[in-house]
Parts: sequence; C-alpha cells; structure tokens
Amino acid sequence: MLTHLAAALGVLGLLTVVPGPDMAVVTRRALLAGPGDALRTVSGIATGLLIWGVLTVAGLAAVLAASPAAYLAAKLLGAGYLVFLGAQALWHDRRAAPAPAGNAARATAGSPWRTGLVSNVLNPKIAVFYTGLLPTPAPPHLPAAWAMTLLVLLHTALTLAWLSSYVLLLSKAGPVLRQPRIRRALGRTTGVVLIGFGLVAATAVG
Repeated sequence: MLTHLAAALGVLGLLTVVPGPDMAVVTRRALLAGPGDALRTVSGIATGLLIWGVLTVAGLAAVLAASPAAYLAAKLLGAGYLVFLGAQALWHDRRAAPAPAGNAARATAGSPWRTGLVSNVLNPKIAVFYTGLLPTPAPPHLPAAWAMTLLVLLHTALTLAWLSSYVLLLSKAGPVLRQPRIRRALGRTTGVVLIGFGLVAATAVG
C-alpha cells in the first residue's frame, strides 16, 4: 500500500511541477492583478481537477478520451481559450500605461477563479491522464473508485501546494516585477507562452 502511494506521489509530483498552461495562466494573473488574484486562479484550477476527478470516477472522462470527435472539440475549445488569454495579455500590455500597485486589481477583467476553472476544464489531456496513466500506480488493495478518488485528491493537493508556493515566490519578487520594463517583458513573454501552449494543444496528435 505504502509503496503504491509513494509511486503515485512520484508520478503526480512530476506531472504537477512540469511547467504547463496552468502555470502560465497563474503567472498572467499574478503579473496583471497581484498575488490575491493569482491564488484565486489556483483555486479555480484545483476545482477543475476535482471536476475531472468526478467525471473520471463516473466513467465520463473515459468516454471523452475514447471519442475522437468529443476529444477534438474539447481540445480546440481549450486551445482557443489559451490563445485568447495570451492575446488578451499582449493587448493589455500594448494599451496599458504602468499602473500604481494599488490599481493592480483593475489590470485584468473577469473572475480569476473562473479563469483557472475554465482553462483546466477545457484541457482534455487531463481526461487522458486520469483514465490512461493514473490507474497504473493506484493502490490495488482499494476498490477502483476509491483508489482513483484518493489519487485525484492527492493530485489536487499537490497542485494547490505547488502553484500557491509559486505565487508566493512571485509575490516575494514583487518590487522587481513591478518595475515597468520588467513587468512589460514578463507580460509579453507570458502572452506568447499562452498562445504557444494553445497552438501546440490545437495541433497535437492524440
């Protein structure tokens, strides 16, 4: 049991710390609106993982992963959303003058929680991971539904801890990141990265 849990934590930990769209979305909110918004974005991402977990246990994620048409539709929606977020970041960077720190919350529109939720829910790769790879390290002594529930909760907890720590690191670097030149450079980089993730997601095979 403990051996399987350790193996599962290793797999989930690796999946969590590898940079991806979630980290880019959190970076964008942190740069545009501060750590408070970024943490709310993290909570939206965690909620998205829990939704995927419920769908996986219910068997619906397996249906999505096995249906080429449904998978393609979800993939294109998710890719389009990432491109939209990236373009929005670039547009804001082009239009906005450097704003005082107290006005950071006005720098971006929309609910940060919803941004995190939508970006995660529209990522069909999670359905593939949860239905294809996650059952491998699942503890064999537990019923399948309970084992998957446990692993999803572990993944959600690791994601919350990792991304929240990342936001804390960004907030510690706040005085440097608030310098107009650095802020603009990071904003542009984040926008380009989000668009890149969206294009990769749209053109990825499988």
